[in-house]
Parts: sequence; structure tokens; C-alpha cells
Amino acid sequence: MAIRRVRSKWSKTAALLADPRLRELVPETRKFSRAALEDMLERYGMVYVKPVNGTFGKGVVRIERLAGPGPAWQIHYGDKKVRFPSFAAMFRRLSAVKLRRPYLVQRGIRLLANNGRPFDLRVMVQKNPHDRWESTGIIARLARRGRAVTNYHSGGTPMSAERLLIRHTDAPRMRRLFDRLRELGLQTAEALDRRFPGIKEVGLDIGLDKSLTPWIIETNTAPDPFIFRKLPDRSVFRRIYRYAKAYGRFRKGSGRGRGRRGRSFRVRNLRLRKLRSLRRRSPKARSLRRRGNVRARRDVR
Repeated sequence: MAIRRVRSKWSKTAALLADPRLRELVPETRKFSRAALEDMLERYGMVYVKPVNGTFGKGVVRIERLAGPGPAWQIHYGDKKVRFPSFAAMFRRLSAVKLRRPYLVQRGIRLLANNGRPFDLRVMVQKNPHDRWESTGIIARLARRGRAVTNYHSGGTPMSAERLLIRHTDAPRMRRLFDRLRELGLQTAEALDRRFPGIKEVGLDIGLDKSLTPWIIETNTAPDPFIFRKLPDRSVFRRIYRYAKAYGRFRKGSGRGRGRRGRSFRVRNLRLRKLRSLRRRSPKARSLRRRGNVRARRDVR
């Protein structure tokens, strides 16, 4: 049976909100509109707008209403931060920079940070060989300096969660937090599985605020397992890979998966073959081949 994937962040958020165990940990999320954005900025001071269907943090914009003597708004996209004197001016710029597709607006969580760089946690949950959900890994993602998103493909750095959290809590509380995250991972996977039968893996993006409350920022039904190679404990990645291979994410007998890494490898090979073919068909290459053929005929004579 094929592994089911769910792209819509709106649909996945609705599935979590239907579970009474989870709904209080999901930041308020609405379909994007000017009125929704203005209202949520008034209520929370900071929001994220993100594509309904999107990956790697592409198209995500952070928007803040800044405190001060006069009203001011700031948008943060990519490496750029721009301030505006009015909501209308900010909204015009936002309309120009966001992607041409449906968006959501989500309450912003002020994440824990390390030297000014925010970080979140990725919790990996998978169906094990006994077809039961199991939390198999936790890793931190540290945003690139100057970026509002932590995604690896947007410059974020995967690293041990303990290494970052030890600056914000003590060891006993950290152990309790990890137990809570594993439990939260199982509850989230079960909620999604009820709404979308056939999923085999879930990646939770968890944001921690100053009180260490674990907010479910979003979920991914095709999470990248390879970031767990960055952990010093290699057994975590080996188990994640073994489970993924068992439920069919990777081809049997292949060291490369059918996921992002495998596709990238095949795309690079295809591009190289096309480039070589174009070079062979170029006028200069044809001229050199003709000269070589002429020289060969002369040698025969």
C-alpha cells in the first residue's frame, strides 16, 4: 500500500483541533485575509503567514506590530526586515512578496533562542514494524542568523536538542519535557491517522516559549529522516531509517531513498547526462569530431 501524504496545512490543523488533547497546543490559525491578519496582529502582536501547501519554509513571512510611541509594522521574509508606518503600507508590501497561492495566518510563538537565533524541535513519529505508532527521534533546528524560519532547507542547522535546551532548563526538567514531547508525538500521529488513514510517518514542528510550553506549529507527513544523521547518537537515525524502509519509503536493497535525497541524486545525474549530450551536439564538438575522422582516414591511407 502506498504511503499517504497530506499537503494541506489547513486540513492537518483541523484534524488536530478536533482532538481535545491537542487543541490547546495549536496556535490559532485562520485562512488568510486582510481582516484576519489585522485582527490577529491586534490580538497577538506577531503572526506568521504561510502557504497552505508549502515546504522548506518557502514563502513564509513573519509580521509584527511593534511597540513604541507611534504605530509601526515590520515584515520579515528571507534575510530582509522592513518597517512601515501604517498597516496599509505593510499590507501592500506583503501582497507583493508572498507567493501567488492560498495562505494561512497563524499566531506567532516567540521561540526560545540561542545567541539571537530562534530554534524549534522536530519530533519524528513512525509506524514501527508491529504497525504501532512510536516516537523515534527528537532534534533541534537552529535558524540561520537573520532568518525567521528554522527549516534545514532555508539555512537552519539541525543539532542536539539537549545542547540548546540546557541553557534554558535543568536536566530533570528536560527529561520530563522529552517524555511529554514523545507523548505529544503519539497523540498527534493518532489524530492525523484517524482523519487520514494510510499515513506512516509524521514530523511535528514544536515551538517552545519561555515557559517551555510545547506548541504544535505544524505537522509534516513526509518528514526528512536524514537530518537525524546530525545527532551524535547514530542509533537514532539507524532506527528511523530501518522503520522507514520497513513501511516502504525506500527501495529494498538501495542505500538511497525515494525521498528528497534520492530524487536529488537522480536529478543531478540526469542534468549531467543532458549537459554531456548538449556538448556533443554543439558546433564546436561536431567540428572536432569531423577533424578527428579526417585524420583517422588519412592514417588508414
